[in-house]
Amino acid sequence: MHTLGHRPPPRGPAPDPAAGSAHRAAAHGPVSRVAVRAARWSATHPAWAIGGWFALVVVCAALSALVPTQTIQEEDTGIGGSGTAAAWVAESGLAEADTELVLLTAGPAGLDAALAGAEDLTRSLSGRAEVSAVAPAVPAPDGSAVLVAVELADGTDDVTALAQAVADVADRHPGLDVEQAGEVSLQAAIDERVAEDLVAAEIVSLPVTLLLMLLAFGAVVAAGIPVLLGVSAVAATLGVSAVLSHVVPADPTVASMVVLIGMAVGVDYTLFYLKREREERARGRSTSAAVEIAAETSGHAIVVSGAAVAVSLSALYLLQLATFSSLATGAVAVVAVSVVGSLTVLPALLVVLGHRVDRPRVPLLWRLQRRIGPGAVSRRVLGPAVRHPLAAVVVAGVVTLAAAAPALGMRLHGGDLATLPPDVAEVGTLTRVAETFPSRGETIDVVVRGDAAQQDEVVAALGSLESAALATGRFTDVGDVPPVAADDGRTHVLTLAVPLKSADPALDDVVREVRDDLVPAALDGLDVEAVVGGWPAADLDRTQRQSERMPWVIGVVLLLTCVTMAVSFRSVPLALVSTALNLLSVGVAFGVLRLVFQEGWLAGPLAFTAPGFVIDWVPLFVMVVLVGLSMDYHVFVLSRVRERVVRGVAPGAAVRDGVADSAGVVTSAAAVMVSVFAIFATSSMLELKMLGVALAVAILVDATVVRLVLLPGLLTLLGDRVWRGRPTGPALAGSARTGTLEAAVPTH
Repeated sequence: MHTLGHRPPPRGPAPDPAAGSAHRAAAHGPVSRVAVRAARWSATHPAWAIGGWFALVVVCAALSALVPTQTIQEEDTGIGGSGTAAAWVAESGLAEADTELVLLTAGPAGLDAALAGAEDLTRSLSGRAEVSAVAPAVPAPDGSAVLVAVELADGTDDVTALAQAVADVADRHPGLDVEQAGEVSLQAAIDERVAEDLVAAEIVSLPVTLLLMLLAFGAVVAAGIPVLLGVSAVAATLGVSAVLSHVVPADPTVASMVVLIGMAVGVDYTLFYLKREREERARGRSTSAAVEIAAETSGHAIVVSGAAVAVSLSALYLLQLATFSSLATGAVAVVAVSVVGSLTVLPALLVVLGHRVDRPRVPLLWRLQRRIGPGAVSRRVLGPAVRHPLAAVVVAGVVTLAAAAPALGMRLHGGDLATLPPDVAEVGTLTRVAETFPSRGETIDVVVRGDAAQQDEVVAALGSLESAALATGRFTDVGDVPPVAADDGRTHVLTLAVPLKSADPALDDVVREVRDDLVPAALDGLDVEAVVGGWPAADLDRTQRQSERMPWVIGVVLLLTCVTMAVSFRSVPLALVSTALNLLSVGVAFGVLRLVFQEGWLAGPLAFTAPGFVIDWVPLFVMVVLVGLSMDYHVFVLSRVRERVVRGVAPGAAVRDGVADSAGVVTSAAAVMVSVFAIFATSSMLELKMLGVALAVAILVDATVVRLVLLPGLLTLLGDRVWRGRPTGPALAGSARTGTLEAAVPTH
């Protein structure tokens, strides 16, 4: 084959591809050189690469068992006025100890039986090592139940023994329904449920992923490699995350995020690499030549994509919220481990296996793949988009914008009892406590700090504040309960009860009224500092922090991914197109979140009760994950298009052929991601369900409408303007002289 008038390559045995690899890698920049060097070393030292990888996985898995995970504590989550209030309360020694509530429901036995059970409970629990005090029993207003608050001793994080003592009391009073719940027991139950959901997701996702890989490759070994690399990357990262938690405390859901993202990117990266290596071998190249070309092309795409994912996730640190920092740390770690595995152990495995990677074949699937051929189906979808790009872009754009439009009405709120699985016993108990004892609803704390000499004035002012609050009709009168004072007399805490549910939007207005009107008016003239805390104030502070910084996070994510694309492909127009399409995919995800979880669409089939809002941390996390993961397809597709443009193929034909040839890989990768996310959509934890639904739908739209219609349509409309940075003249000639990526080694 003559290329640009240059001498054709010599006939006979294929020359060593390493001779021209340096020139080819240079044409793709330092990223390709790194990928090629890593692949070359791994291919020439397969025992070290494979053994080192699995040794790393074993060591890291051992770390997850040996190193205790440092979880997020209450002091790690404080921000704004509520965070300051919590800090002042803790410093003054006024922080309430963890409390377990025991609800004794009378039923037919009557209130006297419930009170007798409460007395027995008090005698049984008093003096236990894990109990510091037992409060007097409080009858419900309607006489249907009695509530006993059990204060836990400092440092108690296991209430198993306490639960057994409560169960013994229940056995001695068969006519009563005795239930226990509190912060400690609830957290333990939720941790257990998250672990169960995680195990269930792993059990289902592994065979589903393996089946999809069999459909993609038609061979057992080839199908098993992506699953093996994905699982090993997740296992290694879980151990690394345990160590990192001592630097960035871990949220309880971080393990789920590691599995969710690790399986997606780990399988995808391996899929890109392996598919390209098999394509090159199918063209007649040797295994070593195919691996090196895969390193230059797919390896380059993996590094760029991994960098884009890490950059997107790192933007979460801007929020300076413990939950986001934890999730970002775990996700960045699993992406980094997946990239390293794809560039090292994968080429080593491919060199060792050689043609055996296509064994044993699944006869029907293998023949079907050969008969259909790459890109056969996608070309039919691409045809109209390339022939009529303007119409395709307008129609697809209108559809995706319509799907994204509901995002404008999305309401954020922190998770509460209503968003926890109702079948968890502790959740049901606390829900019944709230219903039976309405006065134990939400509370707002007013914390005042000043000179001890002003104690009397502060107490009088807080009394006036309470009277003014009750006069508004928005608070509950809990009786003559004076403010709590610290031993040094400098800090006072007044607790105001609000008869509203935690998800009621009016609760935010109440907090604002206390902060902006009631507190300044009551403390006017006193030389003191005052802040408003409590759960409602903390939730409002978190929501405001996210609302204020969300534009910055979105801007940084889009800017950095835009810069990454511009540098990688040397094209500003291409970077802008990529950024716009990413933003569109994010809009679709947000629209789905609002319609499904705020408005309750599909609540029945998905088995949840719509809370009327979206849990506050979910949209931002969905955005950064989606932008990062969508770059997988984007970079891979554009790399295939650019290869053809660099060879001198007309932009329209390069777009058509590049997108069509990569469509099979993108479809397989998207199928893996969608299936993994869809499995998480079946989780009993609403946060995980929200993540699963939003990401599954958005990835599906991204891999079909965006990548097969909008992207080729826009690239066709822009034509040469997108590829301004492509080599021309001597640079292009040099590329042809050393051999293009697809003609580096002649076929036989």
